[in-house]
Amino acid sequence: MDVLVLIDKLDDTIHNAKPVPLTDQVRVDKEEIYDILDQMRATIPEEIKQARWIVKERQEMLAEAKREAERIIKEARDEQARLINEEEVVRQAEREAEQIVEEARTREREIRLGAEDYADDILNTLEVNLQKFTAAVQRGRDRLAGREEAEVG
Repeated sequence: MDVLVLIDKLDDTIHNAKPVPLTDQVRVDKEEIYDILDQMRATIPEEIKQARWIVKERQEMLAEAKREAERIIKEARDEQARLINEEEVVRQAEREAEQIVEEARTREREIRLGAEDYADDILNTLEVNLQKFTAAVQRGRDRLAGREEAEVG
């Protein structure tokens, strides 16, 4: 039986007890009161056990919730660290890519300038040779013209 019900029963027993004339006292059935008290003594330990069990369960639930919250926070921090590392890797890769592109542009300029210089040297040599060939052709024509004049004259 519930302790509160037994307390109400005890209260009703006292409230409905017969008053002792000319006093504030009442007459109660001693056995009935002892019976209610015995029932309370039997009921209270069980309710205390239940209350302790409920408190223990609540504490275990709170501890489990705290562990779960800590696990979630740790996972979130790990994920944050992973993302930061990933972001740093991406930034590092971008920096390296920019450096590679810049090196490629520098190398391309060097190669282009080198190729232009080489082409200019080849064209210059060709021009010099062509001038020599032209001069040689001109001399040859002049000689032919000079012989023709000597033969004609």
